[in-house]
Amino acid sequence: MRVVNVCFHGIGSPQRALEPGEEAYWTTPDTFLGVLDRVADRDDVRLSFDDGNESDIRIALPALQERGLTAAFFVVAGRLDQHGSLSRDDVRELHAAGMTIGNHGMTHRPWRGLDVARQQEELVTSRAVLAQVVGRPVLDAACPLGRYDRTVLSALRRAGYRSVHTSDRRWARSERWLQPRYSLHHDDTPESFERGVLGRPRVAAQAKGALVGTVKRLR
Repeated sequence: MRVVNVCFHGIGSPQRALEPGEEAYWTTPDTFLGVLDRVADRDDVRLSFDDGNESDIRIALPALQERGLTAAFFVVAGRLDQHGSLSRDDVRELHAAGMTIGNHGMTHRPWRGLDVARQQEELVTSRAVLAQVVGRPVLDAACPLGRYDRTVLSALRRAGYRSVHTSDRRWARSERWLQPRYSLHHDDTPESFERGVLGRPRVAAQAKGALVGTVKRLR
């Protein structure tokens, strides 16, 4: 089945120091709610949230529940219980509400070019931390900053992940292991999102996205 994966990051005002360029992926509550309203009745849209920001529990969860929606939350394990990020209790609450908890690494560093010890920490140890929090295996991962290559993908396969989510901005096939996503940007509106993401995908844009993904997988 063809699906569109939509990724959110922060909603509203950040409650922690942001990494360089990260503010481009924060959106207003009104925009977030408007986007949810446009996807609420669609069975071909999959929602996810990266980074484990506290807005996931304060803004996103109530809005999802009001609309009968579920989502995957990719959490940075090393930020748990820090100001502006999800606490362990927050993650348990998301899980209890029927949300999927996925791994987004220990420190949010890109997974390309890591030595063996750091790769273990980012892909395996972080997952174990999250699994202990929710009391069940964590099966899905999202690549920090959307960066990956064939070495990263091979390591993720060896680690036994069920799916791996990227930021390659194209439609996906629900049955595939690698899941490209569209990330919402700060200057998006519900209307531009509907036109640019939910509308019929342009052949040129899809081809470009597929090419980008191929290059990443082969390098």
